[in-house]
Formats: sequence, structure tokens, C-alpha cells
Amino acid sequence: MLHLLRKKACINLSIVSAILALVLHAGSAQAQFFKKEMSMEDHDAKPYYFGISVGINLARFHTELHPSFLTQDSVYVAEPTNSGGLTLGLQATARLSNRFQLRFNPQLMFIERNIFYKLKYTDPIENKTDVTKKVESIIMSFPLQVKFQSDRIGNFRVYTLAGYKADIDMASNARARKAEDLVKIQKYDHGPEFGIGFNFFFDSFIFSPEIKISNGTGNLHARDASLKYSSVFDRIQSKMIVFTIHLEG
Repeated sequence: MLHLLRKKACINLSIVSAILALVLHAGSAQAQFFKKEMSMEDHDAKPYYFGISVGINLARFHTELHPSFLTQDSVYVAEPTNSGGLTLGLQATARLSNRFQLRFNPQLMFIERNIFYKLKYTDPIENKTDVTKKVESIIMSFPLQVKFQSDRIGNFRVYTLAGYKADIDMASNARARKAEDLVKIQKYDHGPEFGIGFNFFFDSFIFSPEIKISNGTGNLHARDASLKYSSVFDRIQSKMIVFTIHLEG
């Protein structure tokens, strides 16, 4: 029994030691960013600077059903679902004042947005009544944003942003020939963006994780009343949450 108690005490001591080590490591990492010796101390005096961006997006359609949907009996349910994608970009930032910056951040976005259908009759291609149609897009996005930034706390800073974007879908199928399994999407879109981010200053670069909401205000749907999967919708709009890592110089 004493042997078991000693063994249990040793295990508990090991766990406590590991927790203390993690706390000390986290404290040293935090001290790195909040220490008095600031990295890139002259960065805020730059009139402009550049960077690159890489990120992931969670995208979906926001849909409004067409009034004729209630008179149809071939489609019971038509609902958008969430899906992920990849974002790559460049950026150029201009200093407006100590608090405000203007940023241009063109991005190439690979997006897949899905729509789930429940049908009355079996789909002839997929041979089932529960069908998910994929709408793949390759979007060139051109957002212009204003950043409002806090004071630096050592090597750390927080900022918020607001802006407006213009999108071009280079994989748009709005002009495609009629096909029973298509939901046709327009090529152009636009809309507002809002987000928050954090600057971590290192000796030679700034590491900036950022999350933003990016919504389209235009109607993307090129409705074709003769297409079963398209005719049920009146309006389709884009909704997106984007998590991005910026590396800035």
C-alpha cells in the first residue's frame, strides 16, 4: 500500500511539474511580446509597407426561395451548407495617422459552396433523393480597408478594420449551357468587410493573425426557370468568415 501511495505521489508530482513548466514557458513567450525592448521600433514611422497573406475561409450561400417553389413538388428541400476553402494574397498598407491605416489586400480565393436538396424523385445521375450540389469558385477579391489600431504594448498591438470589396468569379458558370444539375452563379459581386486582428512584432517581420466577416450584397443567382436545381431560388448571396495570417515587413 505504501508503495502504491509513493507511486501515486510521484505521478502527481510529475503532473504538477509539467504544468509549472508550461506556465513558465507561456510566461516567457508572453514576456517576449510585452518586454520593454521593442522589435522594429521605427516601423510606425514608415509611410507604407508590404506583406503577404495566407488563410482559410468558411463560406456558404444565403438563399431566398422563389415564390414558385411552393407550387413545385419535385424539390422538397433546398438549403445551403458550410464548406471550407483556401485564400492567398498580397497587401500594401499606407499610414494615414498614428491610429489609422489604409490597406489594399488583393486575394485569390478557392471556394466550394454546397447546396443540399431533398427530392421527390431519384436524381438520375446520383441515383438517390438526397443530393448535394457543389458550386466551385475561383474568386479574385479586391478589398480596400481602413484599419484602426491601438497603441503598442511592447511587441503587441490589436486592430480593427472595415472596408469594401469587389469580387470576380473566374469559374462562373452563368453562361454555361443548360444542364439539369447546374445552379448558375454570376461573375461579379461586392460587399462590406469587418474584422479584428493582432500584430506580433518580431525582429524582422510582423506576424498578424486576423479574422473577418466578408459578405456579398449582390444577387449571384443567374436564375433559369427551366433548370430544376436553379428555379427554386430567387436570390443567392455570398457569406464568408475568413481567418488570415499576414506576414508584414
